Amino acid sequence: MKTSLLLKGAPGSPYTRKMLALLRYRHIPYRLLTGAVADRLGLPRAAVELLPTFYLPNIDGVIEAVTDSTPLIRRFESEWPARQVRPDQPALRFIDSLLEDFADEWVTKAMFHFRWSYAADIQKAGDILPLQYVGICAAEAMVEGAKARFSQRQIGRLAVVGSNERTGAIIEASYRRLVDLLDAHLRHHPFLMGRRPGACDFALYGQLTQLVQFDPTPMALTLARSRRIVAWVGLMEDLSGLDPKDDDWLHADALPDTLLALLREVGRGYVPLMLANARALLAGNRDVTVDIDDQTWTQQTVSYQGKCLRWLRKEYAELTPSDRATARNCLQDTGCNALMEAPLLDAVN
Repeated sequence: MKTSLLLKGAPGSPYTRKMLALLRYRHIPYRLLTGAVADRLGLPRAAVELLPTFYLPNIDGVIEAVTDSTPLIRRFESEWPARQVRPDQPALRFIDSLLEDFADEWVTKAMFHFRWSYAADIQKAGDILPLQYVGICAAEAMVEGAKARFSQRQIGRLAVVGSNERTGAIIEASYRRLVDLLDAHLRHHPFLMGRRPGACDFALYGQLTQLVQFDPTPMALTLARSRRIVAWVGLMEDLSGLDPKDDDWLHADALPDTLLALLREVGRGYVPLMLANARALLAGNRDVTVDIDDQTWTQQTVSYQGKCLRWLRKEYAELTPSDRATARNCLQDTGCNALMEAPLLDAVN
């Protein structure tokens, strides 16, 4: 019997929430470390400090810190085969990957934008989130100092995430559309992938834990537009009692209109930005500029998103010709096929 997974995380991290909900659903035992507990245990540090951080053996059996949720989900699929979150149909599995990356790399822009652009949200995040790191019993002076440092650092990272005076309206409009489209889908299907959750469901849930349950501005916006989504986020937190069946997945050759509408939203902003970012990286440019909704989007290039695009294109390329044709037909008229088929060098990284 495998021992419990050990990870460091925090409630204010959407990726921590993504992985904790996934572990509960998959019945994978875990131990969560919060605050500075991991540091006191002398555990290894990740090359880049991100949450969640898992402590796992490498190929030589040496424990290392691993932070990337997407490859971790795939690793856990092979090590714990029961109750998988990756669909068994290759074309649908690719669409799950696409939607997972959309949540992780695009919807997170809305999460970060709302949290660090509005006064009420900045105040709440600054008051609460540092306590999850310095500890509930920390002295007020320490908490206030942590609040100032944390808030200043996060507001300064808005430009890295892509939130600025030019892009703010695009981000908010996209989030409003996402809420409406997801509400329409949940009226007929309990999860994006059908009657059982895919990796994309947990990725979207992770971002929505903050947008729907913590930050005041998007909380009010979401509740006003969709009580169904607010309820869904609460239910997604612990799906350990769900009894998934093999035939609970959607069928790739007959995706519902509501999911196709969501995929068109993916093609509207996420796809052109991912492609433009990759081209900027290949050209060695520091910034990326692209038209989204007839508006100019400008931000710093993001090397990690180049890696994400490479993973998606690799998965697509490895599909059999038949499965690739199915995926292409599914994504027809959504704008998403360009993500896999636009000319780009394989060296995007």
